Amino acid sequence: MEDKSTTVSERTKQVEEAATEWTWVEPAIWTDRMLEALERGVKGGKWFSLIDKIYRLKTLKRAWGQVRANDGAPGEDQVSIADYERHTESNLKRLSQKLKDGTYEPRAVRRTWIPKPGGTEERPLGIPTVEDRIVQTALKMVLEPIYEEGFSHRSYGFRPRRGTKDALRRVDALLKEGYRWAVDADLKGYFDSINHQLLMMEVKKKVSDGKILELIEAFLRCEVVDKGKSYRPTQGTPQGGVISPLLANIFLDPLDHLMEEAGFEMTRYADDFVILCRTKEEAELALERVSQWTEEVGLTLHPEKTKLVDESQKSFDFLGYCFKRGMKFPSKKAKRRFL
Repeated sequence: MEDKSTTVSERTKQVEEAATEWTWVEPAIWTDRMLEALERGVKGGKWFSLIDKIYRLKTLKRAWGQVRANDGAPGEDQVSIADYERHTESNLKRLSQKLKDGTYEPRAVRRTWIPKPGGTEERPLGIPTVEDRIVQTALKMVLEPIYEEGFSHRSYGFRPRRGTKDALRRVDALLKEGYRWAVDADLKGYFDSINHQLLMMEVKKKVSDGKILELIEAFLRCEVVDKGKSYRPTQGTPQGGVISPLLANIFLDPLDHLMEEAGFEMTRYADDFVILCRTKEEAELALERVSQWTEEVGLTLHPEKTKLVDESQKSFDFLGYCFKRGMKFPSKKAKRRFL
């Protein structure tokens, strides 16, 4: 006969462990029961019926709190944080109803251009409306734990409890262990090159709620207004969107696992990554694997910025730091310091 007291004790322990592991998640959404399911695994490996957690007023209020704290410029509709805050309660109730009945549609994204650190080039930045940022934040709150659970531990960008310092420490440690050859890679226009169809295939591996999928696709194909001209993108996800970093990590996660399974030491921060190897031959093979994968998914390695480097002879830059001969110091090209 089963010892019921032991079963209850073990169940309680599992719940407590799950709660400790996921302290960063939004408690208004991720209950102990959901966290336990996340740890245990759901039937078929896919999550259904998530849209109700998006349009729940409590979720939208939490999302609004984050958007308000982050401040930011108005979107294409010119509605500022202060404007939206004047009628917060009615605005959120109306938004909740639109999400519930399926009439919500994202507004156009306002594109602006900002300088890249350490150079004269500019990179595009998409600014959604305040209301769209609220919905994207709520969407991120619901989806992030589902994908975070399976992300590679060698990925550090835009993830809970991980950051630039962790990525730099790992690279530094590998160099000191004798991984002197670096595949210094650069993805050309990554955020603007993400294939929507392939991205949605990755998203659908864990989420099967049709309304959630429609919401993500709506953000991907959302109209962009750039210097007075508007268009609908057929690929890419705008930098500046709250949900974009998560989608970018979902798209590159297969590469993380591919390299890990092949035995290569890759460290990735968003679209910036370096692969450290012990020999030149290993580095050449790693570059070949990455080149093959990027070609298959429609990405491009920058021909001038992607190279093999013997760290004992030459330097390479990663996340604002220059590595050479076992030493790390701020890169001359970077205006922003990470440590």
